[in-house]
Amino acid sequence: MKMMKTLLAGAAMMFAVTTATSAMAQESSYKPGTVWEAGRIDVLPGQFENYMDWLATSWKKIQELGKAEGIIVDYHILATNSARAGEPDLILLVEYKDYLTTAQQEAFNKKVNAMMSQDRRMANTAGAERGKMREPIGSTEYQELILK
Repeated sequence: MKMMKTLLAGAAMMFAVTTATSAMAQESSYKPGTVWEAGRIDVLPGQFENYMDWLATSWKKIQELGKAEGIIVDYHILATNSARAGEPDLILLVEYKDYLTTAQQEAFNKKVNAMMSQDRRMANTAGAERGKMREPIGSTEYQELILK
């Protein structure tokens, strides 16, 4: 009887190991892709052209630097057609190659500040100045899932 219990316990253990191994060996039907950030922007009345000018100059330069550094894959600006209350006027989409570590983000910020001839404090002041043109109403981060 004792030997039978030992054999049954061994068989159960072997079954559990085999099942776990086959489950781990089973491949997923997708793989993680690029990371997307969607910033929702409410442009203040009378400021659309001014804000678009900023996007076409400074914002675009930053995105192009990110592309040159291999951090950014692509970027887009989407306008909301007939935005209703609470909906953004613009969505700023940035597609990143992958998530950045804190060190990578800091290194990129230093390059941006050097390119823009500014330090962190000046960058914060410039951000506050853009507050006269727009109100950020949030951002969402997504990761593409690529089906195999």
